[in-house]
Amino acid sequence: MSLERITVDPNRMGGLPCIRDLRVTVGMILGQLAAGQTRAQILADYPYLEDADIAAALAYGAARVNERDLPLAPTA
Repeated sequence: MSLERITVDPNRMGGLPCIRDLRVTVGMILGQLAAGQTRAQILADYPYLEDADIAAALAYGAARVNERDLPLAPTA
């Protein structure tokens, strides 16, 4: 899985993961898809995006879902 299209910059969009350093977040793409928008509709609404950007957003979301935060063991 290649995620080079996903960028995270603390100075852009509050550090949220974005598509190719644009002001389009992964969450916005995933939200559009979850709301029933098709890839074609998203690409028509955001002509500077590419289909590979949507695929990268989906891959990033899938990878993040599988991450877990584990508590640190208490120190004595």
